[in-house]
Amino acid sequence: MRDRLKDEMKLAMKAREKVRLGAIRLMLAAIKQKEVDERIVLDDQQVIAVLDKMLKQRRESIKQYRDASREDLAEVEEAEVLVIQDFLPQALTEEEINDMVMSAIADCSASSIKDMGKVMAALKPAMQGRADMAVVSTQIKAMLAA
Repeated sequence: MRDRLKDEMKLAMKAREKVRLGAIRLMLAAIKQKEVDERIVLDDQQVIAVLDKMLKQRRESIKQYRDASREDLAEVEEAEVLVIQDFLPQALTEEEINDMVMSAIADCSASSIKDMGKVMAALKPAMQGRADMAVVSTQIKAMLAA
């Protein structure tokens, strides 16, 4: 994953794609920061977790910028979101998410909203970087409440 990021950075430099280059540099910096803080070398799954966190931060920023009528800043964040998504695994469809949630609820024998933590813990590794966990959380709540 890291090698792919570095290769894409070189291509962005050659093509003079400033927005893409900036976003890739931000991703590499976040990965490096995590490695330095924890004194480890991240594997691909951990890199995906870092990128997923960055994506979530960008989505929150977009919402805040729009609420503050700062469309210019929201557009910058949206451009970064698109670049980050290029490096994450293929997003799950709504049907796939639904099937995985139902399966996890059955596997965990979840019967009430109190069991939501177990279901989320079971789903998170498989869905990391492939689905917005806030949407998944809402879906789990709806199914457990029914």
